[in-house]
Amino acid sequence: MITMKAMIFAAGLGTRLKPYTENRPKALVEIGGEPILKHVLLRLKSFGFREIVINVHHFADQLIDYLNTHPFKDLKIHISDERECLLDTGGALKKAAPLLTGKNPILLHNVDVLSTIPLQSMLIEHATSSALATLAVSRRESSRKLLFDNNHQMLGWKNLETGEIRGKLPKSKNILELAFSGIHIIDPVLLHMLPGANVFSIIDLYLTHCAKYPIHAFEHDPEEFLDIGKPEQLARAEKFLKQSHYLP
Repeated sequence: MITMKAMIFAAGLGTRLKPYTENRPKALVEIGGEPILKHVLLRLKSFGFREIVINVHHFADQLIDYLNTHPFKDLKIHISDERECLLDTGGALKKAAPLLTGKNPILLHNVDVLSTIPLQSMLIEHATSSALATLAVSRRESSRKLLFDNNHQMLGWKNLETGEIRGKLPKSKNILELAFSGIHIIDPVLLHMLPGANVFSIIDLYLTHCAKYPIHAFEHDPEEFLDIGKPEQLARAEKFLKQSHYLP
């Protein structure tokens, strides 16, 4: 039984999912008749997670009301309230840190991601690599890529549209350009390495530390992942759920 805690990032404005998010949080946009959040929660529960933190901001009252009126058996759910200020992923982790304390690694999961990524294998790889963080990535189209060496150690970040590159990239090594899948595992020591700022991206946090600490890629099959951040993805998402047996 997994005793790890998990956090679902659900506070975002969901601007890419408009018009669906004009009157609800993206976590409550439905696929197959059920909110996205429910699919993600049941997915994590199936792997043995029992304590989960969810951050809220956009239409936060609706999300809190849903969780109060739709209790999930055997799940202890905590709310990290960002109604006063949206904190981005890194700031969200910082605010939620008191709810995530413990000795075990922590799983972080975007709410608008569906996947059949083998989380158990990812957890084992994280544990055996002694990584500060392990990031699910794949070789697929994306305007932004994370950069890794041949040992899957993070080196930097690249925006393919603007050409911007961050990080120190060695000229003598081949560089893997991999798309981030919004699922990552962190060692709890990272909670003590957070900056003084309250609003920042967790990718920026990884870029700050990757030159000194092992931040590894867990490469998965692109077919195991679906980003449902855009309206045109909702039909694909229902098909993905059926094919992967998410739906009862």
